[in-house]
Amino acid sequence: MFFKKYIFSVFLLSLDIVKTQWNTRDFLKREHSLIKPYYGSGIDIPNWQFTGHTMVTPNYIRLVDDTQSKRGAIWNTLPVSSKNWDLQVHFKVHGKGKDLFGDGFAIWYTKDFMEEGNVFGSKDLFQGLAIILDTYSNHNGPHNHQHPYISAMVNNGSLSYDHDRDGTHTQLAGCEAKFRNLNHDTHISIRYEKDVLTVSTDIENKAAWKECFQVQGVRLPTGYHIGISATTGDLSDNHDIMSIRLFELDLPDDPENAEDRSNIIPSAAFFEPPRDHVEDPKPSSLSGIKIFLLMLLGSVAIVACVVLGIMFYQKQQEKSRKRFY
Repeated sequence: MFFKKYIFSVFLLSLDIVKTQWNTRDFLKREHSLIKPYYGSGIDIPNWQFTGHTMVTPNYIRLVDDTQSKRGAIWNTLPVSSKNWDLQVHFKVHGKGKDLFGDGFAIWYTKDFMEEGNVFGSKDLFQGLAIILDTYSNHNGPHNHQHPYISAMVNNGSLSYDHDRDGTHTQLAGCEAKFRNLNHDTHISIRYEKDVLTVSTDIENKAAWKECFQVQGVRLPTGYHIGISATTGDLSDNHDIMSIRLFELDLPDDPENAEDRSNIIPSAAFFEPPRDHVEDPKPSSLSGIKIFLLMLLGSVAIVACVVLGIMFYQKQQEKSRKRFY
């Protein structure tokens, strides 16, 4: 009996050790996380600041609502010191639009923060990483994808995001993700581990991550800030954030653990081949009936010109005959 109890105790201890090791490899950083209830003292959210039209409610943080020309963002004021991390965002994008909607939102890990701009509500020429969830569906450019579309961009401050081309000439990788107007929860995971960037989604209500894309050779500094921004233009949607969770990944076998990454420049070893910047054809403002009527009038005008020409030629021939006789 004593031997059985001893074996059982050893078994429980082994489970505790395994559980402890698992937790240390997936450690929630509360100072970089945003979980309900959002409010701290007064109307402030500890370690977070918001700009623009952002609205905080008991159940979600609405960056922008389903109206035109809005801009909003929320930023973590504390720099991230972890070298390996997993950022998980619970979000919802929804609106009245059936065929046309936009614009989308971006999840940031950047040097500068709280600066508004024209890249989904935040500044262009940034330094760091942007994960862009683009919902704007009214594009006619040379794209090989449908919307919504998720893409990644690493910038050292010299690259400009081309909104008309969905940033396809500067993106690392991307994938289609139908996350808009769903009745269940939608999540995205941005995992940065040993210079490998992996973006996964949980948008099929399966409580499991599905890889969107993975890019190796991505070098990001420590000390940058997490933020999420959104914008609407002529088209709109509600862009809601339910939670933000940052997990620190403890990787004792990582040979670069001792490296000081506070001053390195953001870079990536791989970019997708750039696509030609071809101007979008301007959509015609004429309906099909109007075009048909214009073509009909044009045809009548051509026939009338031909008839008048024949009549003029015949009159000239008659005058010539009268002079001859």
